[in-house]
Formats: sequence, structure tokens, C-alpha cells
Amino acid sequence: MRIGVIGLGFMGSTHLEAYERVRGFELAAISSSSRKKRAGDLSDVGGNLGTGAGVVDFGGAARHARAADLIDDPAVEAVDICTPTHLHKPLALQALAAGKHVLVEKPMALCGEDCDEMLRAAQAAGRVLMVAQVLRFFPEYAAARSMIRAGGIGAVRAALFRRRCAAPAWGRWLKDPARSGGGVLDLLIHDFDFCQHLLGAPRTVSAVGSEDLEAGIDFAEARLDYGDGVPVLITGGWHHPESFPFSMEFTIICEGGTLDYSSEKEGLRLHRSDGEAVNVELPEQDGFVAELQAFVDACSTGEPPEVCRPEDSAEAVRMALAMNRSRAQGGEAVPVR
Repeated sequence: MRIGVIGLGFMGSTHLEAYERVRGFELAAISSSSRKKRAGDLSDVGGNLGTGAGVVDFGGAARHARAADLIDDPAVEAVDICTPTHLHKPLALQALAAGKHVLVEKPMALCGEDCDEMLRAAQAAGRVLMVAQVLRFFPEYAAARSMIRAGGIGAVRAALFRRRCAAPAWGRWLKDPARSGGGVLDLLIHDFDFCQHLLGAPRTVSAVGSEDLEAGIDFAEARLDYGDGVPVLITGGWHHPESFPFSMEFTIICEGGTLDYSSEKEGLRLHRSDGEAVNVELPEQDGFVAELQAFVDACSTGEPPEVCRPEDSAEAVRMALAMNRSRAQGGEAVPVR
């Protein structure tokens, strides 16, 4: 599959590195407004995963200053959109109209209506639209969902998801809600999407927190109400600029035991109801490689991968936006739709 990558910032460089291990991938083109990046120098790219791309050899791939030129490039069969969030919808619509398959970074868009417009465009074009909700492909999260869906540890009785990091220093656009939707949405969209993946969409979301984007503070604690009395909490955000380390974790209490994971420790543990603790066997996969492989494979079949359908990604955006509305209203329960 001949793919063009639009945007060579944190996620664009992360995708390029992962694509090296994806079967059936060919880099057809790249697009960046930066001449330095188009030359392959990504040494200034930063992110919250502690990775740096350095100097990249784009080989024979075409190099475009404008995303529109990459989309119009006849050598490109699919596009990977790694731009600020406010550009996701217009670029995805352009690419789908041009007959290209589309992978777009998370969040899918800035509002539910934009997500719906993207879904309709993909259906009309008969092309794959997938959102890069990479958490679905991380081994620990994928294993936890498989165990719960298999039913061997019983129903979920409570769940807590946490994700936090320093305010990003690599992209000023993230501090502009008109371009990012806000820091908490951009960060916690991962956990809202995973809850949707695991449990479906809740009826309401209630949230409290604190927001001062210029000071690097953007925090929320959200409760998802599924109408069954099971507490599902999502918490985290930005904790001042630069020094605070990235971490993510979850604790899922089921009838037959508690699943516990933290990025600060190795592996996923099941603390069984009989008192024994065991290490859970994890799939041998890199989350980003597995995500991009799913996209490339989907392009060959013409159908979005069942494990990451765009309708789910649109619902996750609605859940995260409900969190923002509730936080602004002092914690009032807000319907997702």
C-alpha cells in the first residue's frame, strides 16, 4: 500500500518509525510546511514518549510542502494524517473525495458533527476511514479486554483509568482549544475510547477539574454512568510544563479478580479472587506497529478493521466533549448524546 504521511511532528515521526515493521507498506510521499523536515531532519521533534526521530531517509518518496499536493499525488493510495486536530476533518474530506483511504490521528475531530461528516464521506467514497486510537492495540489493554470479553473473570464491578504528563512543550497548538479541543480531551481521549471499546458508551458523563492551559495545568476527574451502578472513573491531564513524566495505568475490578497495570511497572497482573496474583500473558506486539498494520490490511480489503471502527472513534469524541461540558458546569451529569 503506497501511503503518504501528512505532518512530520511527534506522531508523524512515530508513525514513520513504526511503518518500518509493517508488512505491505511503501512510503509514497511526505508533506510538511517545514523545509528542514522535508529534508529528513526531524531532530527537533518532541513528544511525551521520550522518543526522537533524528534524521530520516525518505528514499524515493515525493516531498510536498502542501498537504493538498500530497493528496492529489496519483502515486498515493492512502494518507496518514498526523496534523493538529482542527485539520483532521478538512484533510480527511479532501483525501476521501480524491479516492484515498484515510488514517487520521486521534481525536477524530473537534465535534460530533464533524465526525459524522467524515463517516458519511468515507461511506460515499467507498474508502477506509480509521482513527489512530492506538491504545486498543497496546498489549496490556488488548489482553485485559480479551480476558473480560471471554468471561473467565466475571463482570466488571469497577474500573479506574489514569493518564498524565507534563504540559507539552513541542506544540503550541495543543494549548489552543480551537485547534486541539483542549489538553484533557487530547490526552484522555485514549481512555474514553478504551472504555467505549470495553463497555460501550455511557448514558452520562460527570466531571470536575482545573484548567489553566497557559500555566500548563489541565486536569479532570470524570465518572461514566452506565446505569448499572458500576463506577467507571477516568482521571488525569497536564501537571505543569516539561518535568512531570508521562504515565498511564488502569485498575479493573471484576467478580473473579482485579486486573492492574501501570506503565511505571512491567506487565499486567491479575489479582485473583482466591488471593493468588499471576502475570497475564501478553500478545507480542508493538501498539503502533499493530495499529498501522491493521490500517494497511484494511486498505487491502476495503473495510475498516473490526477492532477499531470509525463509528467507535466518533463516540469517544462525544464522551470526551461531554466531560468538558460537565467540568465547565461544575460536575453536572451531561448526556453523551
